[in-house]
Amino acid sequence: MQDKKADNVRIGIQIKRAREAAGLTQEKFAERISLAAKNVSAIERGAAGFSVPVLMRICDVLGVSSDTLLFGDPADSQSSNTASNLVCRLDKLTPEQLEIAKAIINKLFEAFATASE
Repeated sequence: MQDKKADNVRIGIQIKRAREAAGLTQEKFAERISLAAKNVSAIERGAAGFSVPVLMRICDVLGVSSDTLLFGDPADSQSSNTASNLVCRLDKLTPEQLEIAKAIINKLFEAFATASE
């Protein structure tokens, strides 16, 4: 069995957290970054490394910085990281998709406001 390097394990954990926060399965994530699901699994377990182009695709799809994946979130603030991820993901939508997302979010906030009255 291959020895797992501590850095690969730590980075794999960060990638898994970001993928789950983005609501992606390993299969969907693998598809979006042009890898096989078994490769994503190996990366997340720290059993395999990856190239810089793959890192760039991972960051793009997950809407996170490479610093976050490589070094972790210095503030370790889940709420600010979540908000940042949402903004990054919204920025990647087409104008039509953004309008749909806005409508859905506005309806959610209306429902929350009604429920708290």
